[in-house]
Amino acid sequence: MIPFHLAFPVVDLDRTRRFYVERLGCRVGREDARWIDFDFFGHQITAHLVDREGAGSDTNPVDGDDVPVRHFGAILPWDEWHALAERWKHDDVEFLVPPRIRFAGQVGEQATLFVRDPSGNAIELKSFRDPSRVFAR
Repeated sequence: MIPFHLAFPVVDLDRTRRFYVERLGCRVGREDARWIDFDFFGHQITAHLVDREGAGSDTNPVDGDDVPVRHFGAILPWDEWHALAERWKHDDVEFLVPPRIRFAGQVGEQATLFVRDPSGNAIELKSFRDPSRVFAR
């Protein structure tokens, strides 16, 4: 696996740290007064402090959901995704798009959910029952 890097804007570093560490289980890496690196499922993401919220609100329809155009996420193992989704349902997590199976019975069938971090960045966590189908057409 080659890890990716993604930088994204946030408006509150303390709330961002709590969300990514406590809710998503990320480990904190290097940090400074205006940014924090997180280990996001083996990838490096960096939250950069901005002076005003600028998260986009545009959406596109995807299999019956309004999906935020600007988002990032991770593909989790099937059982891990389902355990996380159940835990979050019981924790009354506010979902942007609740846990569901998208494209049921099709090549791209996947479990998906969306949440927002404290700065409004949309995060999608998804899973494929058959991981070989991630890029299938």
